[in-house]
Amino acid sequence: MKLHFSITAAEELRERRGGRYVLYSVCLEGFLLGKARYSQLRRWDAQLRHLFGSAVPAFPPKFYLAMTKSMADERRSQLEQYLQNVTLDSNITNSDVFIGFFRKLQQAWSLDSSCLCLTTARCRMSLFFPYLLSSCCGSYEDSSVLEQDTFEIQTQGAFLDVYLADGSNIRLDIQTSDTAQRILEVTFCKMGLSRELIKYFSLFFFQDRDDGALSVVKKVAEFELPYVSLQSMKELHCKLGIRKWYMDPSLDTRLMDCRASLNLLYMQAIQEVKRNWVKPTEGQMQELEFLQKNENKAKFLELIREMRFYGYVRLDPCICDYPEEGCSADIYVGNNEINCCIKLPTNQTKEVSFKINRLRSWQVTSLGATKDGEEDTLELRFEYNDSGTWQWITLYTKQAFLLSSCLKKIISEQMMKAAKGGQKMEIKMPESTKNSKKSSIQEKQVVHSGFISRKRFLVRPNEDNCVFEKIREEDL
Repeated sequence: MKLHFSITAAEELRERRGGRYVLYSVCLEGFLLGKARYSQLRRWDAQLRHLFGSAVPAFPPKFYLAMTKSMADERRSQLEQYLQNVTLDSNITNSDVFIGFFRKLQQAWSLDSSCLCLTTARCRMSLFFPYLLSSCCGSYEDSSVLEQDTFEIQTQGAFLDVYLADGSNIRLDIQTSDTAQRILEVTFCKMGLSRELIKYFSLFFFQDRDDGALSVVKKVAEFELPYVSLQSMKELHCKLGIRKWYMDPSLDTRLMDCRASLNLLYMQAIQEVKRNWVKPTEGQMQELEFLQKNENKAKFLELIREMRFYGYVRLDPCICDYPEEGCSADIYVGNNEINCCIKLPTNQTKEVSFKINRLRSWQVTSLGATKDGEEDTLELRFEYNDSGTWQWITLYTKQAFLLSSCLKKIISEQMMKAAKGGQKMEIKMPESTKNSKKSSIQEKQVVHSGFISRKRFLVRPNEDNCVFEKIREEDL
Protein backbone atom coordinates (compact mmCIF):
# COMPACT_ATOMS: atom_id res chain seq x y z
CA MET A 1 0.00 0.00 0.00
CA LYS A 2 1.20 3.51 -0.80
CA LEU A 3 2.44 5.71 1.98
CA HIS A 4 1.20 9.28 2.03
CA PHE A 5 4.38 11.01 0.98
CA SER A 6 4.21 14.60 -0.19
CA ILE A 7 6.61 17.40 -1.03
CA THR A 8 4.98 20.56 0.25
CA ALA A 9 7.69 23.11 -0.52
CA ALA A 10 10.90 23.67 -2.46
CA GLU A 11 13.31 26.11 -0.88
CA GLU A 12 15.95 27.76 -2.99
CA LEU A 13 19.03 28.50 -0.87
CA ARG A 14 22.40 30.09 -1.47
CA GLU A 15 25.72 28.35 -0.97
CA ARG A 16 28.84 30.02 0.40
CA ARG A 17 30.33 30.16 -3.09
CA GLY A 18 27.30 32.02 -4.41
CA GLY A 19 25.59 29.15 -6.20
CA ARG A 20 22.03 28.08 -5.48
CA TYR A 21 20.43 24.77 -4.72
CA VAL A 22 16.91 23.53 -3.92
CA LEU A 23 15.79 21.65 -0.83
CA TYR A 24 12.56 19.68 -1.06
CA SER A 25 10.44 19.33 2.09
CA VAL A 26 9.63 15.62 2.32
CA CYS A 27 6.50 14.99 4.40
CA LEU A 28 4.79 11.82 5.53
CA GLU A 29 1.09 12.11 6.32
CA GLY A 30 1.39 15.86 6.61
CA PHE A 31 4.40 15.90 8.94
CA LEU A 32 7.82 16.98 7.79
CA LEU A 33 10.42 14.22 7.91
CA GLY A 34 13.26 16.34 6.60
CA LYS A 35 14.63 18.07 3.52
CA ALA A 36 16.59 16.63 0.63
CA ARG A 37 18.19 17.78 -2.61
CA TYR A 38 17.39 16.24 -5.96
CA SER A 39 20.94 14.91 -6.22
CA GLN A 40 20.61 13.09 -2.88
CA LEU A 41 17.30 11.51 -3.91
CA ARG A 42 18.86 10.49 -7.23
CA ARG A 43 21.78 8.76 -5.49
CA TRP A 44 19.32 7.01 -3.19
CA ASP A 45 17.35 5.84 -6.25
CA ALA A 46 20.56 4.44 -7.75
CA GLN A 47 21.17 2.42 -4.57
CA LEU A 48 17.62 1.06 -4.63
CA ARG A 49 17.88 0.26 -8.33
CA HIS A 50 21.14 -1.62 -7.76
CA LEU A 51 19.31 -3.90 -5.29
CA PHE A 52 15.82 -4.15 -6.77
CA GLY A 53 16.25 -3.39 -10.46
CA SER A 54 13.08 -2.76 -12.43
CA ALA A 55 10.93 -3.04 -9.29
CA VAL A 56 11.95 0.56 -8.54
CA PRO A 57 9.69 3.08 -10.33
CA ALA A 58 11.13 5.54 -12.82
CA PHE A 59 12.97 8.45 -11.25
CA PRO A 60 12.33 12.01 -12.49
CA PRO A 61 14.90 12.88 -15.18
CA LYS A 62 17.53 15.59 -14.98
CA PHE A 63 16.97 18.94 -16.64
CA TYR A 64 19.79 20.21 -18.82
CA LEU A 65 18.28 23.62 -19.45
CA ALA A 66 17.66 26.47 -17.03
CA MET A 67 14.80 25.43 -14.78
CA THR A 68 11.71 27.61 -14.99
CA LYS A 69 9.01 27.89 -12.35
CA SER A 70 6.75 25.45 -14.20
CA MET A 71 9.61 22.98 -14.54
CA ALA A 72 10.35 23.31 -10.82
CA ASP A 73 6.74 22.58 -9.94
CA GLU A 74 6.71 19.65 -12.35
CA ARG A 75 9.82 18.20 -10.71
CA ARG A 76 8.33 18.53 -7.25
CA SER A 77 5.20 16.74 -8.42
CA GLN A 78 7.27 13.98 -10.06
CA LEU A 79 9.41 13.48 -6.95
CA GLU A 80 6.27 13.32 -4.82
CA GLN A 81 4.78 10.64 -7.08
CA TYR A 82 8.07 8.73 -7.06
CA LEU A 83 8.13 8.64 -3.25
CA GLN A 84 4.57 7.36 -3.20
CA ASN A 85 5.17 4.66 -5.82
CA VAL A 86 8.46 3.42 -4.38
CA THR A 87 6.60 2.33 -1.22
CA LEU A 88 4.33 -0.10 -3.10
CA ASP A 89 6.92 -2.87 -2.79
CA SER A 90 7.32 -4.07 0.81
CA ASN A 91 10.72 -5.55 -0.06
CA ILE A 92 11.91 -2.02 -0.80
CA THR A 93 10.38 -0.39 2.28
CA ASN A 94 11.83 -3.09 4.53
CA SER A 95 15.33 -2.76 3.10
CA ASP A 96 18.25 -1.15 4.92
CA VAL A 97 18.75 1.28 2.04
CA PHE A 98 15.17 2.60 2.33
CA ILE A 99 15.11 2.76 6.13
CA GLY A 100 18.63 4.16 6.36
CA PHE A 101 17.88 7.04 4.00
CA PHE A 102 14.90 8.28 5.98
CA ARG A 103 16.63 7.71 9.29
CA LYS A 104 19.47 9.96 8.19
CA LEU A 105 17.05 12.46 6.67
CA GLN A 106 15.31 12.84 10.03
CA GLN A 107 18.55 12.86 12.01
CA ALA A 108 19.73 15.83 9.97
CA TRP A 109 16.96 17.84 11.59
CA SER A 110 18.27 17.12 15.07
CA LEU A 111 21.79 18.34 14.23
CA ASP A 112 21.29 21.79 15.72
CA SER A 113 18.76 22.13 18.56
CA SER A 114 18.37 25.84 18.02
CA CYS A 115 17.53 25.29 14.37
CA LEU A 116 15.16 22.52 15.39
CA CYS A 117 13.25 24.83 17.70
CA LEU A 118 13.22 27.74 15.26
CA THR A 119 12.56 25.95 12.02
CA THR A 120 11.50 22.33 12.35
CA ALA A 121 8.94 22.83 15.09
CA ARG A 122 7.20 25.37 12.91
CA CYS A 123 7.69 23.49 9.67
CA ARG A 124 6.83 20.02 10.93
CA MET A 125 3.17 20.67 10.25
CA SER A 126 3.93 22.25 6.90
CA LEU A 127 0.65 21.02 5.51
CA PHE A 128 -1.23 22.61 8.38
CA PHE A 129 0.85 25.82 8.76
CA PRO A 130 2.28 26.39 5.27
CA TYR A 131 2.85 30.13 5.57
CA LEU A 132 5.21 29.62 8.49
CA LEU A 133 7.62 28.24 5.95
CA SER A 134 8.22 31.72 4.63
CA SER A 135 9.36 32.91 8.05
CA CYS A 136 11.86 30.06 8.12
CA CYS A 137 13.27 30.89 4.71
CA GLY A 138 16.88 31.95 4.78
CA SER A 139 17.43 30.58 8.30
CA TYR A 140 20.40 28.62 7.01
CA GLU A 141 22.75 31.03 5.29
CA ASP A 142 25.51 28.48 5.77
CA SER A 143 24.57 25.64 3.45
CA SER A 144 26.99 23.32 5.24
CA VAL A 145 24.46 23.07 8.06
CA LEU A 146 21.94 21.55 5.68
CA GLU A 147 24.37 19.58 3.54
CA GLN A 148 23.22 16.00 3.90
CA ASP A 149 25.49 14.23 1.45
CA THR A 150 27.37 12.39 4.19
CA PHE A 151 24.63 12.36 6.86
CA GLU A 152 27.27 12.11 9.58
CA ILE A 153 24.93 13.03 12.41
CA GLN A 154 25.82 12.40 16.03
CA THR A 155 23.67 9.74 17.68
CA GLN A 156 23.28 10.03 21.42
CA GLY A 157 21.46 8.35 24.28
CA ALA A 158 18.11 9.67 25.50
CA PHE A 159 15.04 8.73 27.51
CA LEU A 160 11.70 8.21 25.80
CA ASP A 161 8.30 7.67 27.43
CA VAL A 162 5.88 5.29 25.73
CA TYR A 163 2.33 5.59 27.06
CA LEU A 164 -0.23 2.85 27.49
CA ALA A 165 -3.98 3.27 27.13
CA ASP A 166 -4.55 3.64 30.89
CA GLY A 167 -2.22 6.66 31.07
CA SER A 168 0.75 4.82 32.56
CA ASN A 169 4.06 4.94 30.76
CA ILE A 170 7.18 2.89 30.18
CA ARG A 171 10.43 4.85 30.17
CA LEU A 172 12.98 3.58 27.68
CA ASP A 173 16.71 4.24 27.50
CA ILE A 174 17.15 4.65 23.74
CA GLN A 175 19.33 6.11 21.03
CA THR A 176 18.00 9.19 19.25
CA SER A 177 18.42 7.30 15.97
CA ASP A 178 16.18 4.38 17.02
CA THR A 179 13.31 3.75 14.61
CA ALA A 180 9.71 3.21 15.67
CA GLN A 181 10.03 -0.50 14.92
CA ARG A 182 13.07 -0.77 17.20
CA ILE A 183 11.31 1.15 19.99
CA LEU A 184 8.24 -1.05 19.68
CA GLU A 185 10.42 -4.17 19.95
CA VAL A 186 12.19 -2.85 23.07
CA THR A 187 8.86 -1.90 24.66
CA PHE A 188 7.42 -5.33 23.97
CA CYS A 189 10.51 -6.94 25.48
CA LYS A 190 10.11 -4.92 28.69
CA MET A 191 6.42 -5.85 28.86
CA GLY A 192 7.01 -9.53 28.21
CA LEU A 193 5.07 -9.65 24.96
CA SER A 194 5.77 -12.31 22.38
CA ARG A 195 7.73 -11.04 19.38
CA GLU A 196 5.22 -12.70 17.06
CA LEU A 197 2.50 -10.32 18.28
CA ILE A 198 4.28 -7.08 17.35
CA LYS A 199 2.44 -6.94 14.01
CA TYR A 200 -0.86 -6.43 15.82
CA PHE A 201 0.27 -3.21 17.52
CA SER A 202 1.76 0.09 16.49
CA LEU A 203 3.04 3.36 17.89
CA PHE A 204 0.85 6.44 17.56
CA PHE A 205 1.18 10.12 18.32
CA PHE A 206 -1.83 11.33 20.23
CA GLN A 207 -3.10 14.27 22.25
CA ASP A 208 -5.13 14.38 25.46
CA ARG A 209 -7.42 17.33 24.90
CA ASP A 210 -8.60 19.68 27.65
CA ASP A 211 -12.15 18.36 27.36
CA GLY A 212 -10.94 14.84 28.19
CA ALA A 213 -11.19 13.54 24.64
CA LEU A 214 -8.41 11.56 22.99
CA SER A 215 -7.22 12.76 19.60
CA VAL A 216 -5.14 10.34 17.56
CA VAL A 217 -2.75 12.48 15.51
CA LYS A 218 -1.10 9.84 13.35
CA LYS A 219 0.25 6.33 13.16
CA VAL A 220 4.05 6.32 13.33
CA ALA A 221 5.72 4.68 10.35
CA GLU A 222 8.17 1.89 11.17
CA PHE A 223 11.15 3.82 9.80
CA GLU A 224 10.34 7.09 11.60
CA LEU A 225 12.45 8.30 14.53
CA PRO A 226 9.91 8.95 17.32
CA TYR A 227 12.35 10.85 19.53
CA VAL A 228 13.15 13.35 16.78
CA SER A 229 9.49 13.64 15.80
CA LEU A 230 8.41 14.42 19.35
CA GLN A 231 11.04 17.13 19.65
CA SER A 232 9.76 18.78 16.50
CA MET A 233 6.10 18.45 17.57
CA LYS A 234 6.50 20.06 21.00
CA GLU A 235 3.99 22.81 20.32
CA LEU A 236 1.36 20.16 19.56
CA HIS A 237 1.92 18.57 23.01
CA CYS A 238 1.85 15.06 21.58
CA LYS A 239 2.61 11.82 23.38
CA LEU A 240 3.88 8.55 22.00
CA GLY A 241 1.63 5.61 22.77
CA ILE A 242 0.93 1.98 21.91
CA ARG A 243 -2.42 0.95 20.50
CA LYS A 244 -3.59 -2.12 18.64
CA TRP A 245 -3.42 -1.71 14.89
CA TYR A 246 -6.14 -3.74 13.21
CA MET A 247 -9.70 -2.87 12.30
CA ASP A 248 -11.33 -6.30 12.59
CA PRO A 249 -12.40 -6.87 16.23
CA SER A 250 -12.39 -10.65 15.76
CA LEU A 251 -8.57 -10.53 15.63
CA ASP A 252 -8.62 -9.99 19.39
CA THR A 253 -8.90 -13.75 19.78
CA ARG A 254 -5.37 -14.22 18.44
CA LEU A 255 -3.96 -12.22 21.36
CA MET A 256 -5.93 -13.64 24.27
CA ASP A 257 -3.46 -16.38 25.20
CA CYS A 258 -0.67 -13.91 25.98
CA ARG A 259 -1.11 -12.19 29.34
CA ALA A 260 0.72 -9.03 28.29
CA SER A 261 -1.25 -8.56 25.06
CA LEU A 262 -4.47 -9.36 26.93
CA ASN A 263 -3.64 -6.57 29.36
CA LEU A 264 -3.02 -4.11 26.51
CA LEU A 265 -6.35 -4.93 24.88
CA TYR A 266 -8.13 -4.70 28.24
CA MET A 267 -6.64 -1.30 29.08
CA GLN A 268 -7.56 0.10 25.68
CA ALA A 269 -11.10 -1.29 25.88
CA ILE A 270 -11.69 0.27 29.31
CA GLN A 271 -10.44 3.66 28.17
CA GLU A 272 -12.59 3.58 25.04
CA VAL A 273 -15.65 2.91 27.17
CA LYS A 274 -14.74 5.79 29.48
CA ARG A 275 -14.18 8.11 26.52
CA ASN A 276 -17.51 7.08 25.01
CA TRP A 277 -15.97 5.54 21.90
CA VAL A 278 -17.89 2.32 22.52
CA LYS A 279 -21.69 2.48 22.77
CA PRO A 280 -22.95 -0.26 25.13
CA THR A 281 -26.59 -0.52 26.12
CA GLU A 282 -27.50 0.08 29.74
CA GLY A 283 -27.61 -3.65 30.40
CA GLN A 284 -24.29 -4.24 28.67
CA MET A 285 -22.72 -1.43 30.67
CA GLN A 286 -23.77 -3.09 33.92
CA GLU A 287 -22.22 -6.38 32.78
CA LEU A 288 -18.98 -4.62 31.85
CA GLU A 289 -18.79 -2.91 35.23
CA PHE A 290 -19.33 -6.26 36.97
CA LEU A 291 -16.59 -7.96 34.93
CA GLN A 292 -14.21 -5.05 35.49
CA LYS A 293 -14.83 -5.14 39.23
CA ASN A 294 -13.97 -8.84 39.27
CA GLU A 295 -11.01 -8.30 36.92
CA ASN A 296 -12.31 -10.88 34.48
CA LYS A 297 -10.42 -9.49 31.52
CA ALA A 298 -11.07 -12.28 29.05
CA LYS A 299 -14.84 -12.21 29.61
CA PHE A 300 -14.79 -8.40 29.49
CA LEU A 301 -13.17 -8.45 26.04
CA GLU A 302 -15.44 -11.24 24.86
CA LEU A 303 -18.50 -9.19 25.81
CA ILE A 304 -17.30 -5.84 24.49
CA ARG A 305 -16.64 -7.31 21.04
CA GLU A 306 -20.40 -7.53 20.64
CA MET A 307 -20.86 -3.82 21.32
CA ARG A 308 -21.31 -0.98 18.93
CA PHE A 309 -18.14 0.76 17.71
CA TYR A 310 -15.75 -1.53 19.55
CA GLY A 311 -12.49 -1.72 17.62
CA TYR A 312 -13.24 1.48 15.70
CA VAL A 313 -11.05 4.56 15.50
CA ARG A 314 -12.92 7.71 16.41
CA LEU A 315 -11.94 10.93 14.67
CA ASP A 316 -12.35 14.44 15.98
CA PRO A 317 -15.62 16.15 14.95
CA CYS A 318 -15.38 17.40 11.37
CA ILE A 319 -17.40 18.86 8.48
CA CYS A 320 -18.89 16.90 5.58
CA ASP A 321 -20.92 17.65 2.45
CA TYR A 322 -23.38 14.79 2.91
CA PRO A 323 -26.36 14.90 2.65
CA GLU A 324 -25.75 18.64 2.12
CA GLU A 325 -22.93 21.13 2.47
CA GLY A 326 -21.78 22.33 5.88
CA CYS A 327 -22.93 19.42 8.03
CA SER A 328 -20.92 18.56 11.15
CA ALA A 329 -20.18 14.90 11.76
CA ASP A 330 -18.73 12.49 14.28
CA ILE A 331 -16.76 9.84 12.41
CA TYR A 332 -16.09 6.24 13.46
CA VAL A 333 -14.12 3.97 11.16
CA GLY A 334 -13.79 0.22 11.65
CA ASN A 335 -15.38 -3.17 11.02
CA ASN A 336 -15.70 -2.50 7.27
CA GLU A 337 -17.52 0.82 7.49
CA ILE A 338 -17.22 4.57 7.91
CA ASN A 339 -19.98 5.49 10.34
CA CYS A 340 -21.04 9.15 10.39
CA CYS A 341 -23.34 10.71 12.96
CA ILE A 342 -24.31 13.82 10.99
CA LYS A 343 -25.85 16.97 12.40
CA LEU A 344 -27.98 18.66 9.75
CA PRO A 345 -28.41 22.45 9.47
CA THR A 346 -31.91 21.91 10.90
CA ASN A 347 -30.22 20.54 14.09
CA GLN A 348 -31.60 17.09 13.34
CA THR A 349 -29.16 14.17 13.46
CA LYS A 350 -28.77 11.45 10.88
CA GLU A 351 -26.61 8.35 11.15
CA VAL A 352 -25.13 7.00 7.95
CA SER A 353 -22.99 3.91 7.46
CA PHE A 354 -20.77 3.90 4.38
CA LYS A 355 -19.83 0.28 3.73
CA ILE A 356 -16.29 -0.34 2.52
CA ASN A 357 -17.39 -2.88 -0.10
CA ARG A 358 -19.38 -0.10 -1.78
CA LEU A 359 -16.48 2.36 -1.76
CA ARG A 360 -14.52 2.51 -5.01
CA SER A 361 -11.78 5.08 -4.44
CA TRP A 362 -10.60 7.80 -2.11
CA GLN A 363 -8.18 10.68 -2.15
CA VAL A 364 -6.60 13.00 0.42
CA THR A 365 -6.16 16.57 -0.75
CA SER A 366 -4.46 19.59 0.76
CA LEU A 367 -6.50 22.70 -0.05
CA GLY A 368 -4.21 25.28 1.56
CA ALA A 369 -4.89 27.70 4.39
CA THR A 370 -7.64 30.31 4.11
CA LYS A 371 -5.61 32.90 6.06
CA ASP A 372 -1.99 33.37 7.04
CA GLY A 373 -1.12 31.30 10.10
CA GLU A 374 -4.29 29.20 10.00
CA GLU A 375 -4.25 25.44 9.71
CA ASP A 376 -4.18 24.03 6.23
CA THR A 377 -7.47 22.49 5.14
CA LEU A 378 -7.37 18.76 4.42
CA GLU A 379 -10.13 16.78 2.84
CA LEU A 380 -10.75 13.11 2.20
CA ARG A 381 -13.04 12.42 -0.75
CA PHE A 382 -14.37 8.94 -1.43
CA GLU A 383 -16.42 7.61 -4.30
CA TYR A 384 -19.41 5.70 -3.02
CA ASN A 385 -22.18 3.61 -4.60
CA ASP A 386 -25.41 4.91 -3.12
CA SER A 387 -28.38 2.92 -4.41
CA GLY A 388 -26.69 2.15 -7.71
CA THR A 389 -25.35 5.67 -8.31
CA TRP A 390 -21.70 6.61 -7.80
CA GLN A 391 -21.12 9.88 -5.99
CA TRP A 392 -18.25 11.70 -4.32
CA ILE A 393 -18.55 12.41 -0.59
CA THR A 394 -16.13 14.80 1.11
CA LEU A 395 -14.98 14.94 4.72
CA TYR A 396 -13.02 18.00 5.82
CA THR A 397 -10.83 16.76 8.65
CA LYS A 398 -7.28 17.36 9.86
CA GLN A 399 -7.14 13.58 10.42
CA ALA A 400 -7.64 12.82 6.73
CA PHE A 401 -4.35 10.92 6.55
CA LEU A 402 -5.26 8.83 9.59
CA LEU A 403 -8.65 8.02 8.08
CA SER A 404 -6.97 6.99 4.84
CA SER A 405 -4.56 4.74 6.76
CA CYS A 406 -7.54 3.09 8.48
CA LEU A 407 -9.24 2.49 5.13
CA LYS A 408 -6.09 0.91 3.73
CA LYS A 409 -5.84 -1.28 6.81
CA ILE A 410 -9.43 -2.47 6.37
CA ILE A 411 -8.75 -3.27 2.71
CA SER A 412 -5.59 -5.22 3.57
CA GLU A 413 -7.47 -7.25 6.20
CA GLN A 414 -10.19 -8.01 3.66
CA MET A 415 -7.53 -9.18 1.24
CA MET A 416 -5.98 -11.50 3.81
CA LYS A 417 -9.34 -12.91 4.83
CA ALA A 418 -10.37 -13.48 1.21
CA ALA A 419 -7.03 -15.12 0.40
CA LYS A 420 -7.42 -17.54 3.31
CA GLY A 421 -10.93 -18.30 2.14
CA GLY A 422 -9.65 -19.21 -1.31
CA GLN A 423 -11.28 -16.28 -3.10
CA LYS A 424 -9.61 -15.03 -6.24
CA MET A 425 -8.15 -11.57 -5.70
CA GLU A 426 -6.20 -9.20 -7.87
CA ILE A 427 -5.21 -6.00 -6.13
CA LYS A 428 -3.22 -3.38 -8.05
CA MET A 429 -2.67 0.03 -6.58
CA PRO A 430 -2.54 2.82 -9.19
CA GLU A 431 0.71 4.20 -10.50
CA SER A 432 -0.62 7.71 -10.08
CA THR A 433 -3.74 9.48 -8.93
CA LYS A 434 -4.55 10.13 -12.58
CA ASN A 435 -4.21 6.55 -13.73
CA SER A 436 -6.21 4.11 -11.65
CA LYS A 437 -6.07 0.37 -12.20
CA LYS A 438 -8.89 -1.97 -11.38
CA SER A 439 -8.67 -4.26 -8.40
CA SER A 440 -10.96 -6.94 -7.08
CA ILE A 441 -12.08 -7.36 -3.51
CA GLN A 442 -15.02 -9.72 -3.19
CA GLU A 443 -17.35 -7.85 -5.61
CA LYS A 444 -14.49 -6.66 -7.89
CA GLN A 445 -14.30 -3.41 -6.00
CA VAL A 446 -11.93 -0.78 -7.39
CA VAL A 447 -9.53 0.48 -4.74
CA HIS A 448 -7.64 3.67 -5.43
CA SER A 449 -6.09 5.96 -2.86
CA GLY A 450 -3.83 8.91 -3.36
CA PHE A 451 -2.66 12.28 -2.15
CA ILE A 452 -2.84 15.55 -4.04
CA SER A 453 -1.65 18.93 -2.90
CA ARG A 454 -3.77 21.46 -4.76
CA LYS A 455 -1.75 24.29 -3.27
CA ARG A 456 1.98 24.25 -3.99
CA PHE A 457 4.41 26.20 -1.92
CA LEU A 458 7.70 27.55 -3.24
CA VAL A 459 9.78 29.31 -0.60
CA ARG A 460 12.58 31.62 -1.69
CA PRO A 461 14.72 34.38 -0.24
CA ASN A 462 13.27 37.83 -0.77
CA GLU A 463 15.24 38.83 -3.87
CA ASP A 464 13.94 40.48 -7.02
CA ASN A 465 15.75 38.20 -9.44
CA CYS A 466 15.60 34.94 -7.51
CA VAL A 467 15.05 32.27 -10.16
CA PHE A 468 16.48 28.85 -10.87
CA GLU A 469 19.05 29.76 -13.50
CA LYS A 470 21.96 29.64 -11.02
CA ILE A 471 21.33 26.14 -9.74
CA ARG A 472 24.33 23.88 -10.17
CA GLU A 473 24.24 21.16 -12.81
CA GLU A 474 24.55 18.38 -10.21
CA ASP A 475 21.22 19.42 -8.74
CA LEU A 476 19.43 19.38 -12.11
